[in-house]
Amino acid sequence: MLQARIENGFGIENVQWAKAPSPQAGPGQVLVRMRAASLNFRDLLLATGKYDPKLPMPRVMGSDGAGEVIGLGEGTKRFRLGDRVAGIFMQGWLAGRYRDSYASSALGGAIDGVFSQEVVLDEEGLVAIPQHLSFEEAAALPCAGVTAWNSLFASGDLRSGETVLVLGSGGVSVFALQLAKAAGARVIATSSQPEKMEMLKAMGADWVLNYKEVADWGKVIAKAGGVDHVVEVGGAGSLEQSLLAVRGGGRVSLIGVLSGAAGPINIGRVLHKHVTVQGIYVGSREMFEAMNAAIVQNHIRPVIDSVYEGAQIQEALRHMESAGHFGKIVLRLD
Repeated sequence: MLQARIENGFGIENVQWAKAPSPQAGPGQVLVRMRAASLNFRDLLLATGKYDPKLPMPRVMGSDGAGEVIGLGEGTKRFRLGDRVAGIFMQGWLAGRYRDSYASSALGGAIDGVFSQEVVLDEEGLVAIPQHLSFEEAAALPCAGVTAWNSLFASGDLRSGETVLVLGSGGVSVFALQLAKAAGARVIATSSQPEKMEMLKAMGADWVLNYKEVADWGKVIAKAGGVDHVVEVGGAGSLEQSLLAVRGGGRVSLIGVLSGAAGPINIGRVLHKHVTVQGIYVGSREMFEAMNAAIVQNHIRPVIDSVYEGAQIQEALRHMESAGHFGKIVLRLD
């Protein structure tokens, strides 16, 4: 079988498909034939050496993928041959609060990932995928979908009638828009591209701001009443505006570092507005399964920007690098 690995140094040009022996499922494990995988910004950072400069090589890339069960190890009970499944991001985080130890089980970083034709995972580290979704759509769920769900519901307690702010049109932001609207929330979105602004409106965004034309978008949103939740994917470069936009008693979920990880924080604004600022590092299997139930109930379909053949992985990574995508970039692994 083939798997996409980082080897011989960092750089998109060093992400290569290589042959590897087909794995065998051991006790309590499941062999999955991966059909599709999706890219995250983390994959780009990993490939270019910005995520973990000390990453052991070779490392099989990818945290998000979906496929079908083709082998069962002794004693497995959760799945049957032919079941359609996806792996959870941190294989050790099944339920409950996050623990530091879970990070050592993160696919495609701490351990080998799912950009592979065949993968063996513990049965506890898998979930069944919604039947109405294709493999390509289901491959978009493990990180972006669960992160949005955790931000708004598992750790955010979003209520119908509240207002959510999403930044940009990447995977997490688009999922957050879909999930928030399904829950009866009002959504404000930002973008810098007119075409994407129209697409966000078409998806149900109640108000879309051009953050390049409106530099103080946080103040503008605050003057209009503010928001209860911010899905903050920008990082240091946008956090100050997010803190301006959020209402007193609101919540800012820190997710991404698209504009940098380090920068000043107005502590006074956090204190005086009684704002909850929380870090979100994807989520547990329990959250994944709860999200899937909501996706089925509301007939939600992930937004796919583009689908590349597996051999085009470098092209897919460069597309992500260009920041021109809307929703998820997917690899077909057939």
